[in-house]
Amino acid sequence: MEWDTRLIHEGQSPDPLTGAVNVPVYLSTTFQQSSPGVSKGFVYSRTGNPTRAALERILAKLEGGSGALAFGSGMAAISALFMGYPSGSRIVAGDDLYHGAQRLLELSRTHGVRVDFIDTTNLANIRRAFAEGPPVDLLYLETPTNPLLKITDLKGAVAIARKGHSKVAVDNTFASPVFQRPLEMGADIVVHSTTKYIGGHSDVMGGALVVRSRPLLEKLYWYQNSAGGVPSPFDCYLMIRGIRTLGVRVRQHAENARKVADFLKSHPKIVRTLYPGLPEHPGHAIAARQMDGYGGMVSAEVAGGRPAAIRVARRLKIFTLGESLGGVESLVNHPAMMTHRAMPPAEQKQKGISGGLLRFSVGIEDGDDLVDDLRQALG
Repeated sequence: MEWDTRLIHEGQSPDPLTGAVNVPVYLSTTFQQSSPGVSKGFVYSRTGNPTRAALERILAKLEGGSGALAFGSGMAAISALFMGYPSGSRIVAGDDLYHGAQRLLELSRTHGVRVDFIDTTNLANIRRAFAEGPPVDLLYLETPTNPLLKITDLKGAVAIARKGHSKVAVDNTFASPVFQRPLEMGADIVVHSTTKYIGGHSDVMGGALVVRSRPLLEKLYWYQNSAGGVPSPFDCYLMIRGIRTLGVRVRQHAENARKVADFLKSHPKIVRTLYPGLPEHPGHAIAARQMDGYGGMVSAEVAGGRPAAIRVARRLKIFTLGESLGGVESLVNHPAMMTHRAMPPAEQKQKGISGGLLRFSVGIEDGDDLVDDLRQALG
């Protein structure tokens, strides 16, 4: 089946009892047992819920995993992943991450985990990290990254990690499984903030881990069940609803993002435009090889620095100034003062997050209207 058919039908057969074409919302917190310890597969909703199980089954099929685990937020999913690496472990991670993930890794350092941040766009840096120091237990990647949209060669990175007997986790939030499937390229774990493109309507929070092997899935399930950061059944229902339109949405996001990127790169008040779909993007060739589309995220640096960027962000009329991304509506974000505001200014500068940088989550409105909005704001 092609993607648009899979998104509507895979793992979503009509309910056998009633014929309902939508997965039912099972709000019950507890389930009858026929005898102590003998159930119909569910005992308590934190441990397992039929609506959540349906969402997890669908996500596993879309990413090509042996199973998936749903969480109440993307950060809850990432927390469960990092819980599996105790004191004495070593994690190597990209140096351009969502700052919430970076904060969790820095917290892991206080628990005795060695964490090294490197530029993973250069495979030589990954080889060096594995060759120097103690063995690496986890290679943690984002591609495209947040907010600089850097691209890492996933097959190349996985090959290095395999030689070092390391697991590989990839945050696939920006791409979605429609545009990129890291498990097919050898990764062990896929991370999603399902709040973003999978939910797609800025009305539900969630996260997920999709896992290649059954033993690793069972290990991570232990953390999910123990910590209890699970989504409600209704949140799971909304995620399933979002998945049904994921294909048509992300393609429109990407088409509009290309229009926005083409406009910004030629505007005299834009210093640089970051979008993997542009041929001049340093990771374009790799993205073209490992992705089926370039996504809906565009970052651009406004000439004149922070005051000019703030002025542009405040003048936009269709783009809403706000946090998050991946919804049907277009958003503009100032990373230095919003998503990455907790990062010290010196570190922001070192990473390339300047005061003039704006991150655009390009929605599915008319693309020409979005370009006109940017034109008037920059004018």
